[in-house]
Amino acid sequence: MALFPLSGQIIGSAQSTSTMLSVLKLFLIPVGGGIPAGVLLAQAKGLAWPITTGLYLVSDMVLAIAFEPILRLISAMVGKIRFLSRFSVALKAVTARSVAHISGTGTGPLALVMVAFGVDPMTGRATALAAGHGFLAGWAIAIIGDMLYFAVIAITTLRLNSYFKDPNTTMLIIIGAMFVVPILVRYFRSVRMPQKQC
Repeated sequence: MALFPLSGQIIGSAQSTSTMLSVLKLFLIPVGGGIPAGVLLAQAKGLAWPITTGLYLVSDMVLAIAFEPILRLISAMVGKIRFLSRFSVALKAVTARSVAHISGTGTGPLALVMVAFGVDPMTGRATALAAGHGFLAGWAIAIIGDMLYFAVIAITTLRLNSYFKDPNTTMLIIIGAMFVVPILVRYFRSVRMPQKQC
């Protein structure tokens, strides 16, 4: 009996390293099916779920390192270009309205986490920067929201795949839901909002 039965999964061979790189590459896809495809590949290749989650966390850290200089450059240019200055004011107003739906007032950390959860980590980071959070706190907020989103999509993908037993069908359903569910939520909220005002 092995002293560390999971050590083969954790350390693995060159094949598991190549599998981990493949999963990481899928997680680095910024839009669409990166999460379901990566989770299903990790499951098919026998990667343990903590490693899969860690790979997604690494993909978020790579995003932080790649996106922060772009965000800082845009932030510096906003004051110098009139169009960007007006756009910044409009973006802050839209962000304040969006966050108000979540938190009621102000842009506390929980509301910012929910922005990252509901949109994406880059928007979460930009919103955190607008709220005055620095590099570490801002990315921590964005990554927490994105990791929550990852957990929801990963669990849903694995549960759905246990019923369909076909990764392609599962991915199509999950990707479709990722685009359709927010549209339906907005529609039902807009239908319900006028009724509340009456």
